[in-house]
Amino acid sequence: MSKTLQVTARNASFQRWESLLANRTKRHRAGEFLVHGVRPITLAVERGWPVRALLYDRSRPVSGWAGRLLDDAGAQRVAMSPDLLAELGEKDADPPELLAVVGMPADDFARIPVAPDFLGLVLDRPASPGNVGSLLRSADAFGAAGVVVTGHGADPYDPKAVRASTGSLFAVPVVRAESPREVLAWVASIRDRGVPIAVVGTDEHGPLDLARHDLTGPTLILVGNEARGLSAAWREACDALVRIPIGGAASSLNAASAGTVVLYEAARQRRGHTP
Repeated sequence: MSKTLQVTARNASFQRWESLLANRTKRHRAGEFLVHGVRPITLAVERGWPVRALLYDRSRPVSGWAGRLLDDAGAQRVAMSPDLLAELGEKDADPPELLAVVGMPADDFARIPVAPDFLGLVLDRPASPGNVGSLLRSADAFGAAGVVVTGHGADPYDPKAVRASTGSLFAVPVVRAESPREVLAWVASIRDRGVPIAVVGTDEHGPLDLARHDLTGPTLILVGNEARGLSAAWREACDALVRIPIGGAASSLNAASAGTVVLYEAARQRRGHTP
């Protein structure tokens, strides 16, 4: 067991972890991010993610759950003063019992398994980390093999995205790509292996209602930016553009809602309810 690090002032270690909250560049440079909550931390450990440090409140006894993690996770133990832990936990009052510093995996498409019934999701320049986390949760719930985030948008390792995913970030592979070019090269390589993936974009003016489009084959679903929709490059790459019929005063659904509806429809069709 490694020696416990005591942190009671805003020293270099604290400042490094604090920078992971809001500084995307420093998160990516360090290759690590902060994780809050019992379920997300538990899933990170169970799924074999590299837990580099576990930060806990030095002023109170730890629970059985936290004690087991501190003993078994093989991470640096950090006993922290409650006010500093509350800052890292982004809480105004009581600090969280435990925070984890977790290493990021490589942005490697090989992390996403591809089978004949493949279902995947691409988020094009997402603006909201909360929407990214919500869509990771939906991808997990409805059987997606992986999620790709393209362009300069919200970071899936932003604390808001991690919290919104409620742990699904650790269950569904996520890959970041700079542009559609990298994703389409990956799609082409999969097609070359005999898996005919269809690229299906969501668009409020799409020519075909979602429920009338066959999603039972290998499918990569595209969800565009909340304000601007899919980029021109992605629209050109789509094999089909589908719309979600809606009523009421709403002009459209937000990205998280639209992506969830399409993922649900794909899962529904794959249970035997084809168009």
